[in-house]
Amino acid sequence: MISLHHVSKTFPTPDGPLRAVANASLHVAAGDIHGIIGFSGAGKSTLLRTINLLERPDPDPRTRIEVGGQNLLALAPRDLLRARQSIGFVFQNFHLLNNRTVAENIAFPLEIAGVPAAARAARVAEVLEIVGLPEKARAYPAKLSGGQRQRVAIARALANHPKVLLCDEPTSSVDPQMTANLLAFLRQLNERFGLTIVLVTHEMQAVNAICNQVAVMEAGQVVERFSLHDASHTPLSNLGKLLLRDRAAGATLLHDFIPNI
Repeated sequence: MISLHHVSKTFPTPDGPLRAVANASLHVAAGDIHGIIGFSGAGKSTLLRTINLLERPDPDPRTRIEVGGQNLLALAPRDLLRARQSIGFVFQNFHLLNNRTVAENIAFPLEIAGVPAAARAARVAEVLEIVGLPEKARAYPAKLSGGQRQRVAIARALANHPKVLLCDEPTSSVDPQMTANLLAFLRQLNERFGLTIVLVTHEMQAVNAICNQVAVMEAGQVVERFSLHDASHTPLSNLGKLLLRDRAAGATLLHDFIPNI
């Protein structure tokens, strides 16, 4: 479903070029929940944002960013816009429009896609039911809790019927109980709709809670990739060792906080 080949990203800074991602490659199978974990500054969010070209990688003839069999870097602008509609993105800090209601926030990507008004309204109602917030359609983001705002952000990401959902630290702005709810909710979305989910986080418990595969990043590089179900794997990185140690100890954030959707 997702294949990244030789992806690098450099940002200009007052102190000179900063290479946030360095020659990274990654493969995510269709229907998987794949975690990308690393300490702050490891490059994991930047790598995530290259998947839908929110960040364009450094020019390199070896670089390919494939989603659903298409190399996004080779697409014309109109075709890229169409391809992006199949990729939902959940931001760390919600990125809701405060001057728009919940329903208007969810409808925004449908407007951009040129969906007719009646079809937009029907889809907004549908995804509000999916995230369990139909009564909040006319509310404004400022009147919602952090967990509710994140659910609205997820609803907006689901509006265009995506096949892929990219999540950038989606639990960093909510409390531990809501974290467990949101993780369980993402897992149910994966199971119910077959969504391929890529989850960026620095929380190892979050990865252990819902992910099947994990990539460990350090200093802009993917230093290790493995299945969390492979009991025979010997981790190479310190984070990999900690991750599998916590998994062996049964650490989880889900507990009993599994919502019905």
